[in-house]
Amino acid sequence: MTSSEFDYSGLDRPEVLQALFHPRSETKTAVGPSIIDFEMPVEDSISVGGRFHMAGQDDPNILFFHGNDEIASDYDTIGRMFVEAGLSFLAVDYRGYGKSGGTPTVTSMMQDAHLILKEIKKRLKAENRTGPVIVMGSSLGSASALELSATYPDDIAGIIINSGFAATLPFLVALDVDVQGLGLTVSDDFGNIRKISKSARPTLIIHGQHDQLIPPETGEILQSESAARSKQFQIVPGADHNTIFEHTGKMYFQVVKQFTDKICGVLPRRKSRRKKK
Repeated sequence: MTSSEFDYSGLDRPEVLQALFHPRSETKTAVGPSIIDFEMPVEDSISVGGRFHMAGQDDPNILFFHGNDEIASDYDTIGRMFVEAGLSFLAVDYRGYGKSGGTPTVTSMMQDAHLILKEIKKRLKAENRTGPVIVMGSSLGSASALELSATYPDDIAGIIINSGFAATLPFLVALDVDVQGLGLTVSDDFGNIRKISKSARPTLIIHGQHDQLIPPETGEILQSESAARSKQFQIVPGADHNTIFEHTGKMYFQVVKQFTDKICGVLPRRKSRRKKK
């Protein structure tokens, strides 16, 4: 599959873009010896930014695409917790977000994902970071993650979807887009279902029990359509669309670490048993 198989121009209407994207800028720089900010060129005079929370050289690398009203630095605390779990965390922005230039569109977001992966792999190789790359997407970011997982099966070791959507039109309706009035049809689609049905890499899907924007049944659809032989679907009790981390705490990172350990072939530690006297 190549990105040219999907035409996103039908979603690049002003009414849709206003609902999908809520960019805001970021001026502060990264703080800490294991955190670096970086920029990646995506077009002439336009770069998108990212923040790299670095774990060990051989640890897995989580390439993360956030939701529509977030920026990479919003995940500084979460990034630190990923590092504590032995996972590097690379949060990237969209055009117009954080320190990135340009204006976001659906087409540019999806095209940029390909360039971002290429640049990230180049940087990891230059720094001799040998751990696998696992793509992760939250809400709107699930589209970028699934785009890459379906396109580059040899470069992606696993997929994590947080509060992801399946069909596009119900997602737009939930964002108050007048789908009927705009004449949008099922062909105006991110293709998440088609992409996950082609993605055979190990997959972890996490969804809040009380998610009213993207109902948990959506996670079940993604789970059932996934082509992965190794796949997990976790419902977070009490959580809504934006509170998964608050409701799970350290348990979230333990679940992700177990998922990445399985990908890396790391056997779980056995609890030692005391000998009876």
